[in-house]
Amino acid sequence: MKKIFAIFAFLCAAVINIQAERVFVGAEQTKLYLPLLKGKRVALLSNHTGIVIQGTDTIHTLDLLLKHGVEVTAIFSPEHGFRGKADAGEHVNSSVDEQTGIPIWSLYDGNAKRPSDEKMKAFDVLLIDMQDVGLRFYTYYISMIRMIDACADFGRK
Repeated sequence: MKKIFAIFAFLCAAVINIQAERVFVGAEQTKLYLPLLKGKRVALLSNHTGIVIQGTDTIHTLDLLLKHGVEVTAIFSPEHGFRGKADAGEHVNSSVDEQTGIPIWSLYDGNAKRPSDEKMKAFDVLLIDMQDVGLRFYTYYISMIRMIDACADFGRK
């Protein structure tokens, strides 16, 4: 009985330790990347999953960038749109973000597989912040790969 209690106590302590540690996502590591964005025109590929925890609040990555004075010139949106309101498979038109006035260029409009030359010339750096479940048939990572390929073709970081 003492062995079972000791094992139980050890497992409880281990679970408490695991729960106490918080994982910090890349977007929260602002000290590492904000200096690299200074003076750059930034495009953001993101959707409703691009959030950062600040204390007890959550803030969208776009809002975090703007709060720190980053010049965000465009938003690229994948399936479901930037704010995540479109249904699966629904084509999403390009638009303007109502909250910020920044143009949203859809990568899921049913037309082009990648942005036009004009859109690629509108930024210096592409930031990507989307959560994905890691399955090969999900469209988020395909959108990301296409954008990375386009950035390589246009010399964008």
